[in-house]
Amino acid sequence: MKEALLKLHLSVLIAGGTGVFGRLITLGEGLLVWYRLLLATLMFYAVLFVLNKIRKVQRTDVVKIASTGVLLAMHWLFFYGSIKASNVSIGVVCLSLMSFFTALFDPLINRRRISMGEILFSLIGVAGIVLIFHFDTRYRTGILMGVLSSALASLFTICNKRVASDYPSGTVLLYEMGGGFVGLSLLLPFYLHFFPVETLVPSASDWASLLVLASLCTVCLYILQIQVLKKVSAFTFNLTYNLEPIYSIILAMIIFGEAKDLNFSFYTGLGLIFLSVALQTYRIIGEMKK
Repeated sequence: MKEALLKLHLSVLIAGGTGVFGRLITLGEGLLVWYRLLLATLMFYAVLFVLNKIRKVQRTDVVKIASTGVLLAMHWLFFYGSIKASNVSIGVVCLSLMSFFTALFDPLINRRRISMGEILFSLIGVAGIVLIFHFDTRYRTGILMGVLSSALASLFTICNKRVASDYPSGTVLLYEMGGGFVGLSLLLPFYLHFFPVETLVPSASDWASLLVLASLCTVCLYILQIQVLKKVSAFTFNLTYNLEPIYSIILAMIIFGEAKDLNFSFYTGLGLIFLSVALQTYRIIGEMKK
């Protein structure tokens, strides 16, 4: 169990570092995500092929899983767009709204009753984002993109749970990443038409960062998560991942010196968001004790 918990915190730290690459890599968010999906799909296929863990998926399910992968690609697109339009701290803080969107989307998609407790606690997090948005006008575009990223991440999580039940996690992830790559490849010409770039080819330093992002922060991260979920409960997993924004913000402050760019309204809003997470955690623990 100690090894599993160590791997869990290591995976959270790695996940927290994904936002840092949004600043390190000079490519626009469209090409950044396209290269990440391409490299991650190839690497993940190689790993599963060597381990002989690629499983056949029915044709009808391929479309469902690949479509879920498109949601993942869109989430990454807006996440990195948020970081490039603002900074790492804003991008990762907006992801804390996932619980709010999940409280809205999950009952609609899975046809269950809406939990007013989930909605009320999540609204505290929304108030935090509104506070930052209202008083810090520099990052409004980044915040809007971050909110869209959070909504797409919530949809991906809900849909992923629906399509992943009949197949091994590794196979599902491979088809999702492949589907995300194909979907983004179809959209990329339109994206580049409206957001032209000087070059399509990454620089040497960008290639190095992309390889680390695809290998360590994508393939290794998901493998770690799969290993951890075999040993710890989903509750422990999700609770620990609430630390991801904290790790990301600390890394951004150390590497990019973002502390000087953040004002009082950001920290107040951040406090409200963490209060929302804490209240929801307390509610879940209370329900588990009943």
